[in-house]
Amino acid sequence: MRSKRVSVKWLVPVVAISLVAAACSSSKSTTKTGDTGSSGTAATTTVAAVSPADNGGRKTGNSAGFTLGTLLPLTGDLSQLGPPMVKAGEMAVRDINAAGGVNGKQITVVAKDDGGGSQNDLAKANVGQLINQSKVDMILGAASSATTKEVIGDIVSSGTVECSPSNTGADLTQYPDKGLYFRTAPPDELQGPALAKAITNDGHSKVAVIALNNDYGQGFVPFLQQGLSSAGAKIVTTVPIDPKGSSFDADVDKALRSNPDSIVIVAYPDTGGAVLKSLAQKGKGPKVLPTYVTDGLQSNDLYKNVDPNNPASVAGIKGTAASAAPEGGTPDFASQLKAFAPEVTSPIYSAQSYDCVTIAALAAEKAKSNAPYDIAKNFAAVTSKNGEKCTSFKQCKDLLAQGKTINYVGAAGQLNLNKYGEPSKGDYELYEFQADGTYKTLQHVAVG
Repeated sequence: MRSKRVSVKWLVPVVAISLVAAACSSSKSTTKTGDTGSSGTAATTTVAAVSPADNGGRKTGNSAGFTLGTLLPLTGDLSQLGPPMVKAGEMAVRDINAAGGVNGKQITVVAKDDGGGSQNDLAKANVGQLINQSKVDMILGAASSATTKEVIGDIVSSGTVECSPSNTGADLTQYPDKGLYFRTAPPDELQGPALAKAITNDGHSKVAVIALNNDYGQGFVPFLQQGLSSAGAKIVTTVPIDPKGSSFDADVDKALRSNPDSIVIVAYPDTGGAVLKSLAQKGKGPKVLPTYVTDGLQSNDLYKNVDPNNPASVAGIKGTAASAAPEGGTPDFASQLKAFAPEVTSPIYSAQSYDCVTIAALAAEKAKSNAPYDIAKNFAAVTSKNGEKCTSFKQCKDLLAQGKTINYVGAAGQLNLNKYGEPSKGDYELYEFQADGTYKTLQHVAVG
């Protein structure tokens, strides 16, 4: 794990992201939904490994053309956060196929469930099917860092590329992935200071933290602490909670005994909603005890886990998340997504999902090969800050055909993936839940 000096810059306030409907062309992708994409535990599948000579990726692609496997939450604790990533990935495939596909062939998609952060056996079984049966060239996902750590060994040993739009665990930065793992979401070492800045800007200095007892929750806390300390604030207690738990009254009591002036919840909708419900029942709702959350709870449906009859039960809660409409990103991406998938009510990690797919397709075009080895070798290269800027698959593809070095700047803005295959800076939004249960973006935050 590398260390770095992190600076936080607050940009001009903005109004809520507008998701205005716009016309779009029909999708030309082929999507196959796996039969294990439902809740429940599936049998573990052994993943075929590549030979030692092929470390760094399989050197042959799927004979049918570029095949994308998606491993995103359809069930489980993260199921509320799955639709934006799933649909944005599908929209990227639509746009790529409309521009002639990858190396002259249309992308084929095989969709699987990653279990929503709470069904690791299902995730592992579905990874086995994506690799052994569908022979995918890249996997989009998993959503949670904890799930990725459960499956990344199988993915890497098979020589397949993985790109997650939402993994933020800092310990994945230098994971031994043989150069096959990438992410378009900035790591928690950047989000921690952003959330700390929001808390201290509101005048709070004694923070209680309730965090999932997993890689996501416990991995986030040290970076939050660093950010708070630099501003003269502190964490007065950290209470780890069971990712599979349903009642957290005792945990909430423990946090409240520390007499905090604010509280941070690092969780997903089911668990986080239960914590928020307990706080409200104890008379410590957000109007009484200032409450802050992270990206895992950025959902317009969060109130349904707190009080389904009262959307205002979450009003006043503030949080940070990777921006779905960052400075410098595709200006009309949000409206395009709304037109493509009007059922998606929250765009969290949609931009990052779209870019995972687009970057992989551009890497294959640059290499003139769909083989994972070649995709991985060119993945970061198509986001080079020294290249010619392009903002769509078609525009970038045309430049590559001319022999140009490109700098893809897409829905998630300027990524400039570093040697670890991740963004070197973070673009976040500070958001706040309103009385109708939806969240509104207050400010954009640049970190790094």
